[in-house]
Amino acid sequence: MRASHCVGLLAFVALSACGLGKDRDITLHDLRTNSGKPEEFAITPTKPLQAPENYADLPAPTPGGANRTDQQPLKDAVAALGGRPERLDAGTGVPASDTAIIGRASRFGRDSGIRESLAEEDLAFRKRRSLFTWSIIPRDEYYRAYRRQALDPYRWLEIYRRAGARTPAAPPE
Repeated sequence: MRASHCVGLLAFVALSACGLGKDRDITLHDLRTNSGKPEEFAITPTKPLQAPENYADLPAPTPGGANRTDQQPLKDAVAALGGRPERLDAGTGVPASDTAIIGRASRFGRDSGIRESLAEEDLAFRKRRSLFTWSIIPRDEYYRAYRRQALDPYRWLEIYRRAGARTPAAPPE
């Protein structure tokens, strides 16, 4: 192979690597199944259809909006446990019963934009960690990417037990 061919091949590889940054998948989770079988978790049953009491009072349809027959598992669980599911709706604000705990938790100050800054930092981290995650066999790279940030629960259980802390939720020694 001549030197000009090698230089051309190297330039092609370098140029193709420049396009990786735009549409690269940075999710780190590979949840595809290669079994050829249907995905049982992709099937979501709907609630049974109900006839309204008055058809004139039906709201106008909103494309992409919520439907009365859509599953709402969190609200269903709250209702089944005797709670008020309407409190899960966005925009209801902080209930008066929770102001004391929020005040106690933020006694040393709080950052109102913490969610946005954490989302930006995590996006940058995932971009860095997903640069060289390609492989011939698809695999889940999530746990490998975040392994330095994960805690070993058994190690910390031992540390807390040696310090004399009660750990009632953990199994006995």
